[in-house]
Amino acid sequence: MPDLLPLFLTALLYIGLSAYFWRVLWLGKNAAAAPQSWEKAAILLPLLLHAWLLLHFVIQPDGIKLGVGHAISAIAWLTVLVYWLGSLRNNIEALQGFVLPFAALSLAAPLLFPATHTLLHTGQVLFKVHLFIAILAYSLFTIAAMHALLMAVAEQHLHSKSPAPLLQRLPPLLTMEHLLFRILWAGFALLTLTLLSGMLFSEELFGKALQLSHKTIFALISWGIYAALLGGRLRYGWRGRTAIRWTLSGFVALLLAYIGSKFVLEILLGR
Repeated sequence: MPDLLPLFLTALLYIGLSAYFWRVLWLGKNAAAAPQSWEKAAILLPLLLHAWLLLHFVIQPDGIKLGVGHAISAIAWLTVLVYWLGSLRNNIEALQGFVLPFAALSLAAPLLFPATHTLLHTGQVLFKVHLFIAILAYSLFTIAAMHALLMAVAEQHLHSKSPAPLLQRLPPLLTMEHLLFRILWAGFALLTLTLLSGMLFSEELFGKALQLSHKTIFALISWGIYAALLGGRLRYGWRGRTAIRWTLSGFVALLLAYIGSKFVLEILLGR
């Protein structure tokens, strides 16, 4: 059982920043103003504490313990990190209201679903590379899903006479759409590398490149959905609600591939 004090402190920092950003974005009179420098710097403190918690409790002397709870927490941490790096160059401050509460909630996941087994083959470099790329790909697609939801909200209120202050901080929908597809292309490249490295690892370990498990099938379905979306974008110029629906569909398949399979194996079946 992890020490609860740093965990609660990190969660409180995330929640406090979330409350501040929601108050400014939704209720603030100066919501359209540029974000202050301290707002971005403040996110670094819970981000660093969250990283310390992950390293402290995932990397054990006998190996890596990455259960479903820690996987969710790691994906949330990388989501905040990638968002924070992206916000240094892009006007995506409005995503703070979505990303930070997700990170705060993710800190409870290891308590609800503690890791009971050490991952096998963690001494192999290829497996570590595969694991890191996979979590980074999930984080990018998590950001893409949140971004797509925000686009849906913005589109719905596009013709409103009095749009919420949140929407006043958003860039134009066309700019948001371009950013969404940049995230999707990066995530798709990493997902492709995840599948390829997984095949190489499986070939090296089991002498078989592709094992049709629940995880593999849903990962391939997700890859196919994103490939179709990006292909449709290039060939037919897919955008708007079509892009949003396909983005969210691919994300659901990806959740079923990794988080869903780990939940069934670790929590329901106790493996």
